[in-house]
Amino acid sequence: MAEYDIIVAGGGIAGALAASAAAQKGAKVLMLDRNDESIVGRKTNWGWVCGDAVAKSHLDFVSKEIDIKFDEPELDLKVDGVYAFSPDLENRFLFDGEGYSLDRPKLARKLLKYALKNGVEYISKFNVEGPIIEDNRIVGVHGRNGNSEQERHKAKLVIDALGISSMLRRKLPANDYIEREVSTDDIESTGRYIFNFEANKDDLRYYDPKNALIHLNQQLAPGGYGWVFPKKGNKMNIGIGVEKKSLELRNAKLNKKDTLHILIDEYVKWNPIIKSTSIDETDSNGKGYWSVTVRRQFDSLVYPGYLGAGDSMAMPNPISAGGIGPAMVSGVLAGQVAGEAVAKGDTSLDAIWDYNIRYNNDYGNKTAGLEVFRVYLQSLNNDLINYGMAHFLTKEEAIEISYGRVPELTLSSTFNKLLSGIANITAFRNLLFAVGKMKKLNSIYKEYPKSPAQFSAWKGMVTAEMSGVKERFKPNPI
Repeated sequence: MAEYDIIVAGGGIAGALAASAAAQKGAKVLMLDRNDESIVGRKTNWGWVCGDAVAKSHLDFVSKEIDIKFDEPELDLKVDGVYAFSPDLENRFLFDGEGYSLDRPKLARKLLKYALKNGVEYISKFNVEGPIIEDNRIVGVHGRNGNSEQERHKAKLVIDALGISSMLRRKLPANDYIEREVSTDDIESTGRYIFNFEANKDDLRYYDPKNALIHLNQQLAPGGYGWVFPKKGNKMNIGIGVEKKSLELRNAKLNKKDTLHILIDEYVKWNPIIKSTSIDETDSNGKGYWSVTVRRQFDSLVYPGYLGAGDSMAMPNPISAGGIGPAMVSGVLAGQVAGEAVAKGDTSLDAIWDYNIRYNNDYGNKTAGLEVFRVYLQSLNNDLINYGMAHFLTKEEAIEISYGRVPELTLSSTFNKLLSGIANITAFRNLLFAVGKMKKLNSIYKEYPKSPAQFSAWKGMVTAEMSGVKERFKPNPI
């Protein structure tokens, strides 16, 4: 049984970056991935299924921290921004700024090459089945190699980058730090195609070669949204995400039995500019389905001997479900903190707690507020979303919220005078409640505990605030 300073489980974005970051700190690192080397980091048998979009700021963060440069071909297409459209397509808000549509398989292979260059030892076709636990501390992993033989690998620290269904996280001892399971209410089922296509006509509400588009529509994508992200060469990434309870309510009210698969095809048919489509099967990545969390990241990302990064810690953005950016940030930070702890000869929980603090400062402090706004949005039907995007928020206020900042809605009395209909007035008052909770949670996250000893009391405050939000707002798509 080999022993390492750090084991990284999972060779996706978070895992590969964590491995490189730790190795750059001088640690002896082993990275395990279940896939063959040619398809490293592949999420499912369908491929690297995701929206493929990432903000430029996240790429810049990685380049600055671990000195890796991104360019073609992994950067497929530069986009100016991400726009969210109301169901009636009459209003749009800027949702995110400059970024890129990625070629995910090529990015995965580049990150592996970079990890190997940094001295990371890599084993492919290894299925991690669980942690090795000694005295309630993670000291390694066990699983099956490419020959289906049991293997055990030990390390001073383990970084979990296995994704939403991680067997490491789910088999942790019962503890007060990391949740082992994710509620189905905080998961969206998603799927997408990568199409070669011809445009039937020009209409920037449905396809924009310079911007990524999000369509809010509770009938087409209950509890979630549809997206059309441009790629180079008359290609697009098109898909939807739906929330289970919202889909069930929508089907019951419309007397339908639609599934995610049916709704994706309906969304494609709904788009009038798409014609002559064919699935782009490059790298066998043209079609796929997966699950993604839409909640704040777990309140703690560490446990004795263990750090989690990316999807394994529920890190995708709660509103957009974008997971590439937080996977990049968390992977780098987890690797750096783990590497520093090994170098100092102290891998205790207190020593790796700094990962919690750094991630909170760089990304995580806004996600609880975004979760509040996601829960609020899922309580609105299309008519209320249309009216709200026209009357509730200015474009500037909407941008503030999309970035996790809380605007001062000081003109509430004026807004109320402009509103008509009890449903609209109730929805606006609920917005004021949601914004108040966002502000409260943002203030709580500014006081993230500096040590494990302070964590329990802090977590209690977060849980209480979020429980109040979920009690008030229930899915109501139709």
